Amino acid sequence: MKPVIFRPAAAADVEAAFGWYEEKRAGLGHEFLDVVAAAEVAVSERPESFPVIHRDTRRALLPRFPYALFYRLYDERIIVVACMHARRHPGRWMSRLNG
Repeated sequence: MKPVIFRPAAAADVEAAFGWYEEKRAGLGHEFLDVVAAAEVAVSERPESFPVIHRDTRRALLPRFPYALFYRLYDERIIVVACMHARRHPGRWMSRLNG
């Protein structure tokens, strides 16, 4: 297993989605965080099982929520560059690849 590190922008994505879901229904934001945590474990355990969608960036779709983790593999770690709504324009997360 490789450690999964969220860039600050990706962590902010998760926090914003948590807040949005929590406003919709108490507890739903925590359910979202549980799904993100499960995806983080899956990515850590099987990083190459998720598809490459642009250059070296992979996407892990979250079950139940229309979000995905966008991440890149490195020798010793995995870097999550974004956690975004799966229907957003890819330019949003792609702009983070060089940052």
